[in-house]
Amino acid sequence: MFGNLKNEKYKSEFKNEWTVIDEKMLFQVGGQGSRPTFFEMAAAQQLPSSLRSALTYSIGVLALRTPFLHKLLDYEDESFAFLMFILHSHTLRTTDASFSESLYALRRRPAHNSTPLRTRQKLLSLLFLVGLPYLKSKLHSIYNKEREARLQASLWGDENDGFYGGGSFQQHSSLETTFDDDDDNDDSHIRTRVTNTNRVQKIVGFCYPWLHATTEGFQFAYQLLYLLDATGYYSVALHALGIHVCRATGQELMDTSSRISRIRSRERERLRGPQWLKTLQGALLSCTYTVLDYAQTGLIAAVFFFKMMEWWYQSAEERMSAPTVYPPPPPPPSPKVAKEGIPLSPDRTICPLCSQKRANPSVVTVSGFVFCYACIFKYITQYKRCPITLMPATVDQIRRLFHDV
Repeated sequence: MFGNLKNEKYKSEFKNEWTVIDEKMLFQVGGQGSRPTFFEMAAAQQLPSSLRSALTYSIGVLALRTPFLHKLLDYEDESFAFLMFILHSHTLRTTDASFSESLYALRRRPAHNSTPLRTRQKLLSLLFLVGLPYLKSKLHSIYNKEREARLQASLWGDENDGFYGGGSFQQHSSLETTFDDDDDNDDSHIRTRVTNTNRVQKIVGFCYPWLHATTEGFQFAYQLLYLLDATGYYSVALHALGIHVCRATGQELMDTSSRISRIRSRERERLRGPQWLKTLQGALLSCTYTVLDYAQTGLIAAVFFFKMMEWWYQSAEERMSAPTVYPPPPPPPSPKVAKEGIPLSPDRTICPLCSQKRANPSVVTVSGFVFCYACIFKYITQYKRCPITLMPATVDQIRRLFHDV
């Protein structure tokens, strides 16, 4: 009796523990309270990189007809960083959130209180949102160039290239050969600059994999702890800034709208000059506000629409350019047995030449009849024809069969 009561007690405690765990996971998935779910934070973090890939692809397609857009692709990192700087600056100023966080109605708040962000926290957030991704992209580009140079050096046996040599920037090396012997000062200056550049790239190529692995490891650890409700910080950057990300309530959304209206009213009141100049400046401000207000959803909607149209026309072009599929032609008629040829046996397993069961069956390709290999090889070598149809044949047209028909 006491044993049964003890077992029931353990079962009850075990069930209560799993109930608590299930409630925590439900909190993460269902999104109850002001704490964002793991999926909301992950979607907000991945949105800029997804948007960059879509914009790069879209501009690349448009650049085929507008060569001027190639300049944007040449300065892809700088162009996207400038775009993100404008969007993040606007959303941090008006909603206390990043560009992607504002799409999910999320807000940034100091860790120890629920007051709006201070100017210093907004500037640091802007640095982490724009500056660090831009720096990471440039370091990754330099590392890829160094890796390609090292692979090329390993293939061609050039020991002066790669991580531990000095020749990844071949354009600078080629410039050195164009100087005359009289320009020794300029030549030494170029050599010094190339040496310093290669040295910096060598350091980046050596340190970047370790730095990248370390940062990604910390990021994964924070995300796992956030998923398990062990920390309130989703990333290392938010922990360093001392900022929590929370859901915006309905009252906060209303307060944000009124605050945006007050900010824009003050900016209009600061306009100076004649009346026509104030009107022009007011029109420019209105256009700027409209573009910024609809930039978030407009960018995503435009890229989605472009990709959908591209898929639509690409499918139509594939259908138009696809070759017409015709039904297979009927098989040719079977060759007829010649009157002077050897007659066929009713038993299809009998060789017509030796009248025995076929051994090592082989077919004559010009007629399709099957014989023993030794019989048909000897007959065609002597008569140069098929023994049944009397069609010309050679020993090269004999094919051995691995399955007797």
